[in-house]
Amino acid sequence: MKYFTKEVQIGLVAVIAIVVLFFGMQFLKGLSIFSSNNSYCVRFGNVSGLSANSPVYANGYKVGVVEGINYDYDQPNDIIAVIGIHKDMWLPEGTTAEISSDLLGNVKLELRLGATSARLAPGDTINGGLELGALGKAAEMIPQIEGMLPKLDSILASVNALLADPTISHSLHNVEQITAGLTTTTAELHQLTSSLNHQVPNLMQKADGVLANTGTLTKNLSDLDIAATMASVNTTLYNVEQLTAKLNSNDGTLGLLMRDQQLYHHLSSTMSHADSLIIDLKGHPKRYVHFSLFGKKDK
Repeated sequence: MKYFTKEVQIGLVAVIAIVVLFFGMQFLKGLSIFSSNNSYCVRFGNVSGLSANSPVYANGYKVGVVEGINYDYDQPNDIIAVIGIHKDMWLPEGTTAEISSDLLGNVKLELRLGATSARLAPGDTINGGLELGALGKAAEMIPQIEGMLPKLDSILASVNALLADPTISHSLHNVEQITAGLTTTTAELHQLTSSLNHQVPNLMQKADGVLANTGTLTKNLSDLDIAATMASVNTTLYNVEQLTAKLNSNDGTLGLLMRDQQLYHHLSSTMSHADSLIIDLKGHPKRYVHFSLFGKKDK
């Protein structure tokens, strides 16, 4: 037991602590401790902040980590990143890798899996690039925006000139007056509508009365014996026609009076003589009337 002195015990504890710390750091970094990963190389022209221990995702799921980055100072555009992929994960040929970052600045490596059935062997090289994302797309639009700036300046100058035109202020004033007129018209229409709402029931009652009278009149008309009435009218028209025919003929008295000119002249002469007789009677009544208080005198 003389070999387990306090100094040896302290040394063993220190070694164990270092080993635990190492494996703990590896675990926190996402590296597999008890299982081996398949390593692949990814070639980049710009790693854009990618570093060792950065996570590697495939279809949004973490499948490994970046084990290291080898920078070739003789060929700066050829940077090799070594990634460790879970041994159960196999990569098809045509797989590419893209570096992406979120709004917080966290950088990750996203694998775009190929569509072939052939597999990449561990140690093969994968082509890598940068994912543009929203900020990258905005950066690509900057040249187009710069080209639009002169046009925007011209448009703003035209807008300023238009706003400085006094006609605009007059038009706005007219619009204000029109709005006030519309407000007044709306109020009048509201009053008219209210009045109509009060008068409509009375009008409906009167209309009901008119309809009732119309119905009564229609019923009375339907109750009339149209056939008998028309027969009576036809009989009357026939009698009038017969009377007219008799008046136009020479058979009847009225027809003779209307058509015999000699009879007309005789009647006219008779009336003339009667008239003369009446005049003479008025002028000389003693010729025709003899009156005496003492009796009649014989001539």
